[in-house]
Amino acid sequence: MNGTITFLKSFVKDKDVASITPSSKYCVRKLCEHIDFASTNVIVEYGGGTGVFTKEFLKKMRPDAKLFVFETNDNFYKKLNAIDDERLTVFHKTVEDILNLLPEDLLGSVDHVVSGIPFSFFDWNMKIDILTKTKAVLRPQGSFLAYQTSGHLKEPLTESFGNYTTEFCWKNIPPYFIYDAVNNG
Repeated sequence: MNGTITFLKSFVKDKDVASITPSSKYCVRKLCEHIDFASTNVIVEYGGGTGVFTKEFLKKMRPDAKLFVFETNDNFYKKLNAIDDERLTVFHKTVEDILNLLPEDLLGSVDHVVSGIPFSFFDWNMKIDILTKTKAVLRPQGSFLAYQTSGHLKEPLTESFGNYTTEFCWKNIPPYFIYDAVNNG
């Protein structure tokens, strides 16, 4: 309940928060089905919110895996930064800075980028910029997974990645589309 209250307060005050509640456990499980945690070394999360995905990733990740989370909202950043796990690094920065913030040796070797940031709020150029940088940090065959409220990522993903699949997650408020785009090089 504390996460929901934080979300509601942030939704009212922060124009960049697109949801009134954290993602449902069902949505988190559905997205996690796209990740083979046994072979995953590095996950990057865009928009960690109150940490529902972050905490689940940390539960499932290997002890030597790494998780990097980007969160610009002050309240969410504080909640995420309070998670005590040496595998977690939280940046209080926009994902547009990813190429400068991730350790250089990880560029081109990230297994998965998971995004909850509201791409529907961005213009075309910003979407393409973020997706191009995302593809640059992913290893070959690495995936970009995004949970979004509409089909607005279809064209940008086609332009940036050349592929995507999608499934509908109706057990969430609001319901989400889960996109999966693979870095085919």
